[in-house]
Amino acid sequence: MSRTDAILRRLSALHPKLIDLSLDRILPLLAALGDPHKRLPPVIHVAGTNAKGSTIAYLRAFLEAAGKSVHVYNSPHLVHFNERIRLAGTLVGTRRLNAALEKVEAANAGRPMTFFEITTATAFMLFAETPADYLLLETGMGGTYDTTNVVEHPLGTIITPVDLDHQGFLGNTIAEIAVSKAGILKRGAKAVMGLQQDEGRAVLERAAHRLGIRPIWQGEDFHGHAEDGRLVYSDEQGLLDLPPPALLGAHQFDNAALAIAATRHFGLPVDEAALAQGLRQVVWPARMTRLQTGPLHDLLDPAAELWLDGIHNAHGAKAVAETLRALAHTRPAPLILVMGLMNTRAPAAVLAPFAGMVDKIFTLTIPGEANAHKAAFIAAEARKAGFEASPKRSVEAALRAASASAGARVLICGSLYLAGDVLARNHTPPD
Repeated sequence: MSRTDAILRRLSALHPKLIDLSLDRILPLLAALGDPHKRLPPVIHVAGTNAKGSTIAYLRAFLEAAGKSVHVYNSPHLVHFNERIRLAGTLVGTRRLNAALEKVEAANAGRPMTFFEITTATAFMLFAETPADYLLLETGMGGTYDTTNVVEHPLGTIITPVDLDHQGFLGNTIAEIAVSKAGILKRGAKAVMGLQQDEGRAVLERAAHRLGIRPIWQGEDFHGHAEDGRLVYSDEQGLLDLPPPALLGAHQFDNAALAIAATRHFGLPVDEAALAQGLRQVVWPARMTRLQTGPLHDLLDPAAELWLDGIHNAHGAKAVAETLRALAHTRPAPLILVMGLMNTRAPAAVLAPFAGMVDKIFTLTIPGEANAHKAAFIAAEARKAGFEASPKRSVEAALRAASASAGARVLICGSLYLAGDVLARNHTPPD
């Protein structure tokens, strides 16, 4: 076990619950550290159900193409915890991370603190210590009581599409979940809204009105779509003809448009050339990523394709299913899913968008995750939903079974935790 892993294991034991949404614990800890959350560069705070990470990836790409230095806070990580904290464009080094974690651990003095709270406090301390032009800050869960929601005066806020997810913590309807997401809105901070369902939009509109905010809305105040292989974007400032996003899928045109809108609405120093460069260079691992080398790839026959995506809810699954349909038009192939899910997810809901598309499903218990669904349970639920499914002991076993289908298109999916395990096994370093 590495020193980082040992520290993180200690921190994980500070609170009996993995998730306990509140700001009552984090604020005293930040005070003990000198309130680093009050000494940050201009913050763009991002909440929503899906597309938070992709939207931030585009914003980072745009700003860095314009020559700006950018802090980024994302979660969860895929392979290494360092991936969560990017300081002025570079992932935090392990020695510096360890020293910061131990400093925060000492300041906390053994008080109950969730893993996300104490690691977010660590990130804020590092961000405050390191000069940068901007901080792109992703919420962990929800908004109102999310640990990141201690930034009082963000430059701007973004709410990506709100859908059903984490119902056990945020509510059982889109309206209830939207109430939580709306908690990041702040008086005096401009807001940009992604595509929303009617009940979610109504909640967000009311929250914005109470704060005196006039958000701009995707599909109304700004638009982005694919046309002749390009991204055509329009808003009240005019029309842009841009290259397509480097990230695959029709939904990435929506995500890119949301980030472009934020760039323009917040007045970021990014010109059209930097937008074009950012679209070409954007990187966001495990989002319809094709694995073309590595030991896992080599388990399939040479004509097969191996893809990886961290989809874990029905909204994300719908977007990936649409991308796979587009790929099937380019090259028809048997589609095989290799799936592992956390026990907060309903297998049938995640699988529903793939109805009529999938030849076989091989299910996994996500390695090292106590709260993962058992492979046999996922397979049973998939069979109830009309799929041909069987459990496998490992991703290697699943890929060997998939290799029996010549030229198949294989997608490993169901959880970012599974995606991280796959990248580690395939010896693919994080970007």
